[in-house]
Amino acid sequence: MNFTLARRAARLNPSVIREILKLTERPGVVSLAGGLPAPEAFPVEALREAAARVLAESPREALQYAASEGYGPLREWVAARLAAQGLPAAPGELLITSGSQQGLDLVARLLLDPGSGVAVESPTYLGALQAFAPCEPEFVPLEGDDDGPLPQALAAARGARLAYLLPNFQNPGGRCLSAARRDALAEACARVGLPVVEDDPYGELWYEAPPPAPLAARLPGSVVYLGSLSKVLAPGLRLGYVWAPPALRPKLLQAKQAADLHTPGLNQRIAFEALKDGLLERHLPAVRERYRARRDAMQAALQREMPPGSRWQRPAGGMFFWVELPAGLDAAALLPRALDAGVAYVPGAAFFPAAPRANTLRLSFVTVPPERIAAAVAILGGLFREALSA
Repeated sequence: MNFTLARRAARLNPSVIREILKLTERPGVVSLAGGLPAPEAFPVEALREAAARVLAESPREALQYAASEGYGPLREWVAARLAAQGLPAAPGELLITSGSQQGLDLVARLLLDPGSGVAVESPTYLGALQAFAPCEPEFVPLEGDDDGPLPQALAAARGARLAYLLPNFQNPGGRCLSAARRDALAEACARVGLPVVEDDPYGELWYEAPPPAPLAARLPGSVVYLGSLSKVLAPGLRLGYVWAPPALRPKLLQAKQAADLHTPGLNQRIAFEALKDGLLERHLPAVRERYRARRDAMQAALQREMPPGSRWQRPAGGMFFWVELPAGLDAAALLPRALDAGVAYVPGAAFFPAAPRANTLRLSFVTVPPERIAAAVAILGGLFREALSA
């Protein structure tokens, strides 16, 4: 007797990035592929001490089933953090999720039917395309420039269920929307009646100046805002959060209950215990300094090594460089040669909702020391120049 798969199962595909990360486990491979925080930047001692306090002071509560909405003190902490960024979210308006990736899944299941339009940047976050795909939407790529999606492009998305946008240090592109572009996009969304899902996992990883206020502060009542503690605390805790308009909150909560009842209460309590006394204010400056140095090392290496005609932007935060190679080069076809030479990257084609561009790739800089970044980019530069001359 065979199981019959649902139609949506055919739209579940393996993550290109996760498959490449398996290859980076080979000895000697320098990975510029994964969007992973630097493990040496994890606040291990603070989390160890927090875990010990939680298990000493409230072990039964921490190990028991918990409220689906999330741990109250943690929601209060998140609300205060968002208020400081210009987003007036009350604790009772927040839902704690198992990473912001779960937030994407809940939003998709709540808002999308087969054939629903979803406006997305091109390229955009691969994990969002994967979260939305089982609901069988129709992706509407938004035309953009070096500053982000063009406001006039939203006219083509009129009637779509939502626009999915990453204003802060976008994955994979790395760029941050200016205040003026955010204002223009908010006006355009309001004009065409297009709700927004705003994904912000990287906003705290700024290197020169914090980003402008979120789109959610410019479009009250029309934005679902997703955030995460993975990039600033530790991804292994799997903690994210969703702030949504009032009409969506009951159904989001019901979708959360159907998915996993609640995010692990032990993890939530440990995170709050570590964060409540200003850990991020003490911890993040050193993280930003470490990442900034690696960003600068990659920028210098790309300037030295990439073949003429290559294009990229120096990111002002986040974790990624998005590189466009000269026309005719295929980053996916060249990846096996790069791996044989000891360097991994992510080909860019998977990040496009349609019409993928083969001559693009994403490079992550935060997990690799500057000297190894320089050596790895030199290898890639030589490989790309050789392929170009051939």
